[in-house]
Amino acid sequence: MKTCFRNPEIFNLKSALCLFASVAALSLSAACDVELRKSDAQLGLNPQQAAGRRVYDDLCDRCHAPYSSRGKKGPSMRGVFKKQFLSQSGLPANDDRVVEIVRYGRNNMPGFGQVLNQRQVEDLLAYLHTL
Repeated sequence: MKTCFRNPEIFNLKSALCLFASVAALSLSAACDVELRKSDAQLGLNPQQAAGRRVYDDLCDRCHAPYSSRGKKGPSMRGVFKKQFLSQSGLPANDDRVVEIVRYGRNNMPGFGQVLNQRQVEDLLAYLHTL
């Protein structure tokens, strides 16, 4: 077998590097729509909002993504307080209605009134206002 390289070991090394670079490029391009999670500091969260984010991560994120609804059962919470009405219920998008839904649930969402204490609900609400 004739090769354009005089040393076949160099050819194999170059082929391996080329293959590795191609695989790396494909991997990176496939992950382009995945956004890395930002830290509390990067988001500018105060301690109460950061505590609310932890509550959200523990209880809410499984059904409500903070910034999108891709692959989730419930609606995204992005901009929940920037709208006049809540997207699913049509209720006013204010603290009282959101706290009521968190505590007692609504439609397919269970209530968390027996799980969260008052402080945790307030922390969660503070975090939701940052989305």
